[in-house]
Amino acid sequence: MFYDRHEAGKALAEKLYKYIGTDCVVYAIPRGGVVLGVEIANQIKCPLDVVLVRKVGHPSNPEYAVCAVSKKGMICNEEEMRTIDRNWFDREVKKEREEIERRERVYFEGKGRIDTEGKVAILVDDGIATGSTYLMAVQELKKRRPKMIVAVIPVMPADFENKLKGVVDEIVCLSVDKNYLGSVGSYYEIFPQVTDDEVVKMLKSLP
Repeated sequence: MFYDRHEAGKALAEKLYKYIGTDCVVYAIPRGGVVLGVEIANQIKCPLDVVLVRKVGHPSNPEYAVCAVSKKGMICNEEEMRTIDRNWFDREVKKEREEIERRERVYFEGKGRIDTEGKVAILVDDGIATGSTYLMAVQELKKRRPKMIVAVIPVMPADFENKLKGVVDEIVCLSVDKNYLGSVGSYYEIFPQVTDDEVVKMLKSLP
């Protein structure tokens, strides 16, 4: 159990001190992951960027991801997809990709992105539920040709660890839970929604 995202970020940063002085970039998944990303980037002296991905929630349970999308990529739970109306799904994908484009405009205001090629990419989120958005973020980072990808997560279900092992170079996780509580918020005493304005301020807070 963590008090809040700041505490989780500081605890993760302590596991990443070996990357101080290396050519690294901290990548956070908005919005909640940015809070942890700022703490980590500050402590290990790396620049901070974000990876824009979105989940497509199940029609009967929006918190349960049946798919994750980036601007052009997609990862889906094929078993769940068999029961979902395709027209509804296509509309949801379009909506989430429009949200990605909106966030890109708001967060970066026309600024260029950090070059990742040949660098250590440290990918952080505030926790894992189904893991589809995180895996989508890994795919997006790989397109930028980093030297390696380090998965950094405060808590995740035990079965997700095996999925990660095949797609990232290193895993840093504070709690791999065999009896996962069902939601990321269950592992925090304080877990407020993070706003776009807060994300923009955090991104601007670092050199």
